[in-house]
Amino acid sequence: MALPTMTGVGRLTNDPELRFTPNGKAVASVPLAFNSRKLNRQTQEWEDGDVLYVRGSAWERLAENLVETLAKGMEVIVTGELRTESWEKDGQKHERTALLIRSIAPSLVFATAKVTKVTTGQNGGQGGGQARGQAQQRRPQQSRPTQPPADDPWAIDNARGHSDEPPF
Repeated sequence: MALPTMTGVGRLTNDPELRFTPNGKAVASVPLAFNSRKLNRQTQEWEDGDVLYVRGSAWERLAENLVETLAKGMEVIVTGELRTESWEKDGQKHERTALLIRSIAPSLVFATAKVTKVTTGQNGGQGGGQARGQAQQRRPQQSRPTQPPADDPWAIDNARGHSDEPPF
């Protein structure tokens, strides 16, 4: 039976943390909070309802990209599979709900974002990417390749200034 999937709008309760497994795969830990806010019609003020705290995890390129992009307090749209993590510590069993993140992005309701396509050479190697101190700056990369990748379906034909072929 498949794990239940969830799509929701939440907030990061802390900066995501990037670690690497012993074999070099990137994994990010993302603390999320989902809450139900309601407008109180009598006071005309927003009131917080129930809150669901979930520890999300993302792997490989997604992990590296989200650590470079997201920060504490950001509202995000996230999709993933819910699961239960279990462990034993000091003889006691513990469990918590977790989210295996398949897709995550900043919500554009209260923010803007600049999307930069990651090419195979950028941020894709095991153990690659920027150091954590640089990642905390959360600045988009300013350098752009002079030529688009050969396999880019949206690339413009420089000789004619456009492409006659649809990218699909």
